[in-house]
Amino acid sequence: MRKPSAAPAASSTRSPRPMTAVPLQPVAESSGPRLPDTGFLRQHQVLAFVPVSRSTLWRRVRARSFPEPVHLSERVTAWRAEDVRRWIAEQGR
Repeated sequence: MRKPSAAPAASSTRSPRPMTAVPLQPVAESSGPRLPDTGFLRQHQVLAFVPVSRSTLWRRVRARSFPEPVHLSERVTAWRAEDVRRWIAEQGR
């Protein structure tokens, strides 16, 4: 059987720490994800910018209507951010 733990004794000799004001940072207009200019995006990151399902994404890759991914290793596939950015810009035309 466990012994009940004693509550810590309150220290009356300690004064409370003074509160300091934290300056507010400006909030960006869009607080959502931002597409990087360069680099690689994994599937879940691509899907954050392209509103389709995983199946539709891969169907479009096979149909060559979406950029092909790059195989970085045996189990790692990613898309170039530049290719995804270009594809999004072309969809707006």
